[in-house]
Amino acid sequence: MTDESQSTQSVTPTLTLTEAADQLGVHYMTVYRYVRTGRLPAVKAGGGWLVNKVALDEFASTPTKTKSHKNVDWHVRLCDRLLAGDEAGAWNVIEASMVSGLEPSAVYLEVLAPALASIGSAWAAGEVSIADEHRATAVTNRLIGRLGPRFHRPGQTRGTIVLGAVSGDLHAVPTAIASDLLRGSGFTVFDLGANSPIESFLDAAGSADRLIAVGITSSTAETDDQIIATVNAIKEKLGCPVVIGGHGIGSKARAAHPEATTASATEMLLAFDQIAELAISARAKTA
Repeated sequence: MTDESQSTQSVTPTLTLTEAADQLGVHYMTVYRYVRTGRLPAVKAGGGWLVNKVALDEFASTPTKTKSHKNVDWHVRLCDRLLAGDEAGAWNVIEASMVSGLEPSAVYLEVLAPALASIGSAWAAGEVSIADEHRATAVTNRLIGRLGPRFHRPGQTRGTIVLGAVSGDLHAVPTAIASDLLRGSGFTVFDLGANSPIESFLDAAGSADRLIAVGITSSTAETDDQIIATVNAIKEKLGCPVVIGGHGIGSKARAAHPEATTASATEMLLAFDQIAELAISARAKTA
């Protein structure tokens, strides 16, 4: 293809929300709502939004705008809003998913986690920039802050779990999500966050009331040595159960002899549930 032919190639046009509304035959605010809830993909440009003409045509030719909320791919909508850095729009998607019947735990497991996994895969494939990934993470942190209180359960808890990302892992989102899910399951959780040194685990777990177990996460490769050192220190100093999990867990770390190595949030919840039941049973026998 010659330079001249390349320069004359048509570029997919973009439309303002007003132009998109005219094409759909709806009010401007209706299109704005489509965008802010992730139903219609759009990008922020200056003080407004631009809609890809192809995306608009696809939207207009499908029943997406009228179908039941129960059939919506909420994680796809949320992914779009996270990459746009649109906190208000992302929260609108979260709220709409809960109105459709999803519990907060399902929002984490079926909406937020898949959206983050999609963004992570896109970043690894070079399809989104590191700036896009960081912007999505910043919005995610604020969404978790708003969802967190919904996991509070009144009354006595089942015991305490100390949870943190191993030293060298700078990802705090996985521990925040896991902490809320565990609180929703009736535990008190001390979330140490990202990049937690061994001393932090020992101090928090050593002073915890009715300690059930310690959870160690890693979403960063090549942290096996630190995981092993952390597990060994906890076992030696405290002798309590340890659960490890995350995409950064390698084969070497799996040999660190934790009570459980988990690959998903569901497996993590099950592991702590089983440990808690054993602890309750042991206390009952000694009572």
